[in-house]
Amino acid sequence: MVKVGDFEVVEGLYYSKDWMWAKIEGSKARIGITDYAQKQLKEVVFAELPSAGDKVTKGQPFGTVESVKAVSDLIAPLTGKIEEVNGEVRDSPEMLNEDPYSKGWLIVISPTNLQEELKTLMDFTKAVEWHKELAKES
Repeated sequence: MVKVGDFEVVEGLYYSKDWMWAKIEGSKARIGITDYAQKQLKEVVFAELPSAGDKVTKGQPFGTVESVKAVSDLIAPLTGKIEEVNGEVRDSPEMLNEDPYSKGWLIVISPTNLQEELKTLMDFTKAVEWHKELAKES
C-alpha cells in the first residue's frame, strides 16, 4: 500500500476510473470502492447492494451508496454473476469509510470475461499515477 496525497492505493488490486477496485481470488473477483471514493463521499450512511445470483455488467450500476453529501452509483468494474454480498456493509455502511479495502468489500463475482476485461482496468502502477493526477486536482 502506498499513500498518494491523502489517498491509499493497495497493491495487488485492479482499479477502474469509476472509483472501484477488484481483487482476483482464484476464479472469483472481490469488488469494492476505493479510498479516494470513500473520502470524496465523506460519511457513508446507506448502501444499496444487489443479491447473490444477480448479474453485473462492466460499466453498469449495480447498487448505490448514500452519504451525507450525495448518492452515488456503484459501477461494476467487471461482468459476472454475484456469488456473495457483504451484508455487513448494508447493516454498517460506515465500514466503507473505515476499511474500504478489507472489511468494506461489496460483492464477490464469478467473472465471465475476466482476462479481456482486466486489460481495461488499471494495475497498481497505473493506479498510483492516476491517483497522483487526482491528488493534484483536489
